[in-house]
Amino acid sequence: MIRQAIDSVRNPLKVLVENKISFAGPESELSIYDTYQQATKVKLVSDQLLFCAMVTGKKVMHSVQDNFHGEFLPHESFIMAPGSSVEIDFPVAQLAQPTRCLAIEISSDRVQQVSAMLNQQQPLNKVFGHWHYDNKLVHTHHNSATQSVLNRIVHIYTENHPERSAMVALAVSELTIRLLHQQTREFILAFSQQEPDNNGLNAAVNHIELHLHEHLNIDDLARLACMSRTKFFQAFKLHLGCSPMVYQSQRRLKKAATLLKKGQQITQTCFALGFSNTSHFSRCFKKFYGISPRQYKERHLSGLL
Repeated sequence: MIRQAIDSVRNPLKVLVENKISFAGPESELSIYDTYQQATKVKLVSDQLLFCAMVTGKKVMHSVQDNFHGEFLPHESFIMAPGSSVEIDFPVAQLAQPTRCLAIEISSDRVQQVSAMLNQQQPLNKVFGHWHYDNKLVHTHHNSATQSVLNRIVHIYTENHPERSAMVALAVSELTIRLLHQQTREFILAFSQQEPDNNGLNAAVNHIELHLHEHLNIDDLARLACMSRTKFFQAFKLHLGCSPMVYQSQRRLKKAATLLKKGQQITQTCFALGFSNTSHFSRCFKKFYGISPRQYKERHLSGLL
């Protein structure tokens, strides 16, 4: 867990708001922030892409330029574009229970290098453009794979391994690749909803979205995409970052989270999205979000952590 990794790092108390300790790496920097008292409108500006992950507590983020105002909670990522700024409120920070966040600053050069590598080695279908970082704010849940990368980055930055620089560079590149995959996936999802008949992959993605509660038939999806089964699997994984089955499961869980935020019953949500039983749903949800459906629902309906 990120929390356990960061707890091993000593962060001397110098200030009560955004107490910071930093570790430099190649074309990147890791900073750990602790805030020990409630505060409002604390400004944060970054010259480079800034990948933030909440560890404990809660922040309320405000970005006028991106028209974003919302809570930032544990197991979520908040990515700021280079040159952007936000104002942060700390509504629950206490001396005994600080609000903690880690931030990884990644240079624009590194992002461009990773994008160029993907474009050379795994080019997208031309209808989807090319791999690149869309210069905008991103606020999202990060899955267990991203959680694992963040945990590894903290360990690498803070240990005195002889190959530390090379290991940091690899881990930061992996984190950048995951961000690029996420933005490409969001683009393809939106594109498929707007123009489902534009191409075969759009048709398949849109079909999955409209039938989240149903069992997937890969042969049917391949025919819909006008591809062989093998080619369909390859194209889907390249563009969406996972298999159709995993993609459907992730979309189900994201839809479930949206419904739970609105107050829908857990059992109703479970069966509406095609899960066979509530125990299986709870296990999948906790693995993906880090907390149970009940805890997630209570967090968003009551504001309690």
